[in-house]
Amino acid sequence: AAEDLRLYFTDGHLIFSKPVAGSPIAALFVADTEGGDGEAILLPPDRAERHSLLGYTGSPNLDERFDSALLLFTGDVYRRITAQFTEDSANRKAPEAAPPLVERGTPLLRTVSANYEIRMALDLLGGPARRGGLLLATLSNRQRGSFDLLYDPERYEQILAGQFAQRLGTLYFDAWTSFPARSFRKDPSLLKPFTFVNAYAIDATIGADLTLAAVTHAKVQPAVDGLAAVPFDLTPEMQVTSVAVDGKPAEVLQDDALQSNAMRGGNELIVVVPSEPLRLGREYDFEFHHAGKVIRDSGDRVLFVQARVDWYPMALTDQFATYDLTFRYPRDLDLVASGDMLEDRAEGAQRITRRRTSAPVAAAGFNLGHYVHAVAAAGPYQIDVCANRALEPALQPRSQPLVDLHAAGIAMPGVADPLAVIARSAGLDAAPDRVSQMAGELTAALQFMAAKFGPPALPRITVSPIPGEFGQGLAGLIYLSTASYLSALPGEKPGNPEADLVLRNLLQTHELAHQWWGNRVTVSGDRDIWLMEALANYSALLYLEKSRGRSAMETMLDTYKAALLRKGDNGQTEESRGPVVLGSRLRNSVEPRGWHDIIYGKGSWILHMLRARLGDRAFFDMLAEMTRRYSLRTISTDDFRRLAAEFLPAGSDDPRLEQFFEQWVDGTGIPELSMTYEVRGRAPSLTVTGTLTQTGVDSQFNTVAPVEIQIAHERAITKWVRIEEGVGKFSVPVTQAPLKVSLDPHNAVLRK
Repeated sequence: AAEDLRLYFTDGHLIFSKPVAGSPIAALFVADTEGGDGEAILLPPDRAERHSLLGYTGSPNLDERFDSALLLFTGDVYRRITAQFTEDSANRKAPEAAPPLVERGTPLLRTVSANYEIRMALDLLGGPARRGGLLLATLSNRQRGSFDLLYDPERYEQILAGQFAQRLGTLYFDAWTSFPARSFRKDPSLLKPFTFVNAYAIDATIGADLTLAAVTHAKVQPAVDGLAAVPFDLTPEMQVTSVAVDGKPAEVLQDDALQSNAMRGGNELIVVVPSEPLRLGREYDFEFHHAGKVIRDSGDRVLFVQARVDWYPMALTDQFATYDLTFRYPRDLDLVASGDMLEDRAEGAQRITRRRTSAPVAAAGFNLGHYVHAVAAAGPYQIDVCANRALEPALQPRSQPLVDLHAAGIAMPGVADPLAVIARSAGLDAAPDRVSQMAGELTAALQFMAAKFGPPALPRITVSPIPGEFGQGLAGLIYLSTASYLSALPGEKPGNPEADLVLRNLLQTHELAHQWWGNRVTVSGDRDIWLMEALANYSALLYLEKSRGRSAMETMLDTYKAALLRKGDNGQTEESRGPVVLGSRLRNSVEPRGWHDIIYGKGSWILHMLRARLGDRAFFDMLAEMTRRYSLRTISTDDFRRLAAEFLPAGSDDPRLEQFFEQWVDGTGIPELSMTYEVRGRAPSLTVTGTLTQTGVDSQFNTVAPVEIQIAHERAITKWVRIEEGVGKFSVPVTQAPLKVSLDPHNAVLRK
């Protein structure tokens, strides 16, 4: 047993590995006897995880028989297994079975352990200060082939079950279910980091071949005493050549295993072993020397940074730190980075730029190329928009058919099928007036958001281009899709309002909004990432509403709804693939695009519905309070629920918003609603009575929908009606006959 995970070896042979650090770290189970097998049991604790598991395995709970199992473990797992081998048990030694098991299991053990050796070394070398107790079980049966069960106390969600799969040459780890283990659910303080990184100082040199070589100093404070090994994240494109802790050489272990990286989200685990354990109450200087190819040339010297966040060794948990960045790079290039400019000068064939952040931030980045600039200011804030001087080859006009990127599996955040982007450019207008126009648009959006949410993460923001149809917002540095620089949507006439609405007013303001959602406030785990993306996207919609009117916002919401209701080959809607709290797991081998439609689209609808429940004034007050209360901190989905509940109108029938979040955040389903009503009595003693009927979802789906009763041209009564088991009734007294009775006239509910 490992927390919620149970493994039973019913009948077969079990053989252990040779000891490492005094104890075996692996075991092989084979059910070679007739009727022999094992059984794995895992019961997810919540609705969202049961839904996810059901979609992959056909059952909301995992109960799988297996005929072979390879186990990797640390801590006291070996002791707990052998403790069950009592004198009166039916277990017995079978030396004659060992040779074929050794021959069969050794190659498999070497293959699997290679993917986890750095992670296991963290436990084995970390000393008593670390938790230990890793358990990986790679199981196999005839029905499913090979699949993995994992208990890792170092993960944000310690329990994981899933399977590797390939789609179009890409390796995915399809997480069937992932959640915090029982003890961590009972005591969230167990998740506290082992170390805190307070400051980074990075001195980087970029060569003519675009190789980046850097020396990174990280100021590390241990949160426990006697820490003997410290993990960091780093892109696989970077190799660490040496590490010193307070000037003393330290051992460094670097993992380049494909499978473990896929399970961890693509980053690489490195483990630093200082010459002596770290002591509580001290601060240590970790000095990393690392180099690699993190800069790409998309053609014609149109450059961009591919590893935008993890190009330097970072703490495993999201933490805020100050950054002092120095870059040496070819003199003919422009370089932009997070922070205020401290130094910018030429020295021979190089240019030297130094920047420092004025406040702690979650991460720091840089970009470089041949740019034209436009700078705009508004009060204490400044925006510098950079555009490539040349058009990247992938966007240059070609005499070939148009390609629908969405159909090809390349989705733009916030853009669904009705507004699919075409992979051919009508031309990039990088003239100063276009770049200045973008600077003006972004400055106006910045003023709007700062007035609503408070100050951004940093007062000076640089916008730089990256190829493709996506963007990313770091503190003080926005990577903006080159599609946003186009003067018109490809394939459309310049000035097309729909193209302008998507490319200019949504994509760029979405990334700008990440200055608050993701950089001033952030989240700890993948389960909550929907909140940052949805808040950024809905903030962009709020600005769209202000600048273009309510109908522009509703056009986008209708677009998201259409994408969510689109049916796949299996006849199921896109929305039914999973709730928003599945996070990046919605990007899987079954449907790689599910992430965009659900996280951005449904996430925006969730916030739109919450806004309707709270009312505009309370909704904006809630967002402003969120940036104050959680500034430079992490927020969870449950924290957000509790915060929003504080701003509910008095007398709400869902005072903690538990039903709302259970239905829309943790669940799936889009209902179809209809209404019948009648007016009874005589004025001035009239009553409007009616019934709302819900179809298209299961009977347990609860919806609260508004009914608007217009009494006079300037007066209306809104009644929120709860629909349970498919039916909701209402009765409203009025003094005169209503002019109109409408069900959800302002699109306050996601419905068919």
